[in-house]
Amino acid sequence: MQILIAPNAFKHSLSAEQAASAIEKGFLQSKLDCQCELFPVGDGGDGTGELLIKRLEGKIVTTEVHGPLGKKINASFGLIDGDKTAVIEMANASGLSLLKKEELDPLHATSFGTGEQIKAALDRGVKKIIIGMGGSATIDGGTGILRALGLRFLNAKGEELKGGPVFLNELATIDPFSMDKRVKDTVIVVLCDVNNLLLGEKGAAAVFGPQKGASTGDVQILDKALTRFSDITFQQMEKEIATVKHGGTAGGAAAGLCAFLNAKLVNGIEYFLELTKFNGSLGKADLVITGEGSIDEQTLHGKAPYGVARAAKQKGKRVIAFAGKIPSTTNPALNKYFDELISINPESVELETALAEAEKNLIRTATEKGNLLATKNNKNNNG
Repeated sequence: MQILIAPNAFKHSLSAEQAASAIEKGFLQSKLDCQCELFPVGDGGDGTGELLIKRLEGKIVTTEVHGPLGKKINASFGLIDGDKTAVIEMANASGLSLLKKEELDPLHATSFGTGEQIKAALDRGVKKIIIGMGGSATIDGGTGILRALGLRFLNAKGEELKGGPVFLNELATIDPFSMDKRVKDTVIVVLCDVNNLLLGEKGAAAVFGPQKGASTGDVQILDKALTRFSDITFQQMEKEIATVKHGGTAGGAAAGLCAFLNAKLVNGIEYFLELTKFNGSLGKADLVITGEGSIDEQTLHGKAPYGVARAAKQKGKRVIAFAGKIPSTTNPALNKYFDELISINPESVELETALAEAEKNLIRTATEKGNLLATKNNKNNNG
């Protein structure tokens, strides 16, 4: 049996590559006669850029940039397609992983360093930039990125606003005339793993603010700041960024880049699978294994396992998903794409334990499933 193993990362536990390796180990130590191809995937979330660079045999470039709170750090990005395309992981310059829990400060954290990476990529003559925005520590609407590229945000006195999104409440005008002119000749693609809009109760601040350290009061300040940014953008550019699908990605950075860099916001997993020629591997598979930390109906809104399963079903392949958490009852919407949803965790396990033992549990679950498939195959062969 040829098995294609294509999981996403198990958040806070295993990278997509680590998850794929654990699943392979489990199947290979089972009684099933099988060959495995590992094809870890990303949907725009943290780690997607790294996977793209490895899969497409790109090279790494490291530059000095400003981290989310202004500290100078070294951050890398990749070059693919004969150095014509840059792949930037926003988390490398503006990510949550760069800050300790007590340092999280979404009112003042900025995406400026990611803008510096874009500028460094432009310096190398790229004609296309792909940005994975997962794992950012920022909710600044991408204004930090835009400032790094020359855009100026001014208050009513004509003074330039610098620093985090809290200052956007003072925004009066946006001066685009100092923008790096190379941007206009560059295709910018943003990989999105959420459909959230910029503003409101399902917007960037409300949904993603708390995980980036925002209190209830902070969320209100941030949403007001992003609203101000949206209003001024509409007044000056006649672009309505509040209604852009995926605009809430990475604290609204997707919306800001859509408006001022003419960035194309795409479904991350679909773009990833197309760019990496996933269908070539899919055509050889008898069984597809995918998964991530949690699978529920939200998975169907553009998450990696859904993208993998959807592509597999288009070719009539059987799909099994492993996850730390799955729905407790049958879900017809999920069953349309996943032949089986299997929890890798024992019942009633605490989250901390589940995260710590994810690799062990993935190996065990894959071994058990391999043994079941082997038994079924033997029964079928024996008539």
